[in-house]
Amino acid sequence: MEFRVLGSFEIMQAGENIAPTAPKPRQVAALLALRRNSVVRTSELIDELWEDDPPVSAMTTLQTYIYKLRKIFQQCGAGEILQTRPAGYMLTVPDEDLDLHWFEQAIKEGRAILDRGDPVRAAEILADALAMWRGPALVDVLAGNLLSAYVARLEEVRFRALELRIETDLTVGRHLELIGELKSLVVRYPLHEGFHTSLMTALHHCGRRYEALDVYRTLRGNLVEQLGLEPGCEARQLHQGLLSADLPAPSAAEPAAGLTRAPVEEHADDPAPARLPEDPEFAGRGTDVAEICEQVAAPPPEPCGAGRITVLSGMPGVGKTALAVHAAHRLRSAFADGQLYADLRGSTDRARDPAEVLHSFLRALGFPGQQIPEGLRDRSGLLSSAAAGRSLLMVLDDAASAAQVRPLLPGGPRCAVVVTSRRRLEGLPGARNIEIDVLNRADGIELLARIIGGPRIRRERDGAELLVDACDSLPLALRCIGDRLAAMPGYPLGRMAEELTRTPQRLPELRFGDLDLRSRFDSSYERLGDREQGAFALLSMLPAEFTADTAADLLGWDVADARRTLDHFLNHHLLRCAQENGTVRYRYPKLARMYARERLTSLVQTGADQPARSPASMA
Repeated sequence: MEFRVLGSFEIMQAGENIAPTAPKPRQVAALLALRRNSVVRTSELIDELWEDDPPVSAMTTLQTYIYKLRKIFQQCGAGEILQTRPAGYMLTVPDEDLDLHWFEQAIKEGRAILDRGDPVRAAEILADALAMWRGPALVDVLAGNLLSAYVARLEEVRFRALELRIETDLTVGRHLELIGELKSLVVRYPLHEGFHTSLMTALHHCGRRYEALDVYRTLRGNLVEQLGLEPGCEARQLHQGLLSADLPAPSAAEPAAGLTRAPVEEHADDPAPARLPEDPEFAGRGTDVAEICEQVAAPPPEPCGAGRITVLSGMPGVGKTALAVHAAHRLRSAFADGQLYADLRGSTDRARDPAEVLHSFLRALGFPGQQIPEGLRDRSGLLSSAAAGRSLLMVLDDAASAAQVRPLLPGGPRCAVVVTSRRRLEGLPGARNIEIDVLNRADGIELLARIIGGPRIRRERDGAELLVDACDSLPLALRCIGDRLAAMPGYPLGRMAEELTRTPQRLPELRFGDLDLRSRFDSSYERLGDREQGAFALLSMLPAEFTADTAADLLGWDVADARRTLDHFLNHHLLRCAQENGTVRYRYPKLARMYARERLTSLVQTGADQPARSPASMA
């Protein structure tokens, strides 16, 4: 018989959980298990169950709970383990039958091996120990004063083990694998100096000193604002070392699959703008990156021709921004006169005015505010003149339309532009369009590994594959799940995958912090007209693949009207299509179909009070 307290409370016998499900008997059993092999006084049990307000029948009720527990054990042939003593009750359980014992033994072993000078083995043992946790201690048990104290102690021991494991991983050089987990931890624990300094160290050793400095600024701001304190000595010394570059040279960060990091030269006197966002955690897409780099770094088409324009389009959450920024970092050294970046917010209802973007670009290129003209056309002309003799790389992220992008193009033959958009952009002269699809399974697993760590993936490879499949290999979905798992180091990947696939409403689970997949679909859906929104929802009723004729029958439209609407969805990457035996077949991406089903449910509920309104009329 095995007792488990590191997560939900379980009593396992022959693979079956026999723990009582009623709250108070469960509470009694949990306290007896934690106080195993020692007498728990009757008064303690009554205080735990009812605190300061026990009923008159408290003793009789407690005896009833004990009877129910003893009956459970007797049915398993272990009735003797729960014994009555003059002052109370005792659960006789060997240490080896409690998961807490094995966790504590593993921590002791890890510390001992670390002291003997074997941090690699120590890190593995500590990681395995933390993997025993299935959630917060006794997460499904009502806790009175006594159990609350035990739970607090258990969580503190777990926390110290996590700190030790992170410290050990840093010692063995697993800096890149730690970054995702540490980023989640500093969000959860904004005043924990140890996690912040560990993240600063990991970022520094991955060649990302500017990010490490930003982590310190965030920590100091939190401490000053909430506690009125400055960071401690260790954090301040690390910060000073980063500022003065008086730290050991960082080790080379691991490149993404199939890629090498381009060298970046810094010149203190170089006024060239360097406005790219930080290079994101990135995995795979070697072919896409190579294609973008080849297009962007190719020689100018003609000496007096326009620059190179590459448009990346794809469905919400597919990773267009991450790909564009990553490729731009790879290409920085080829554009010595600078790099410019703008979020055009085209997928929102607050798309940026091109004139405003031009103003920020011109200021970045060194033009004083009083020299920048007011009109859009004049600003666009000034940018073209300024870029004519320069080698500039521009990233225009989340474009709404070609009309929004066109005034921003620098036009110089040595310039290049990378545009991302939810939709295909037609009408940009000489543009090369690249459609971005979801990751393959191997790249999806690699992305997950970069967020939660390679060792965890290697220990639970099957669970990782199930997670990637449940997320349809969509990068944003994987980042949401990865960040959740990074915040729960011991949570089994297989269990997370099972929970994700079992829930009928998967999209609410694909949200963590500022990452929210459903909001991305919302913004694309809201840019459709009312008629198109109805059609998008209704078409999710069709089989996995369907034709324009089938769609027209469902909607009650002419086939030509249905085909135009389907093409519109294709243009926004809300549908995919393939041709088979001369027939075009359409299908939803998996998560887009789930979103469409949610919208269909909402439409039906909205129309529930209007019985004369048919599904076709809603479209």
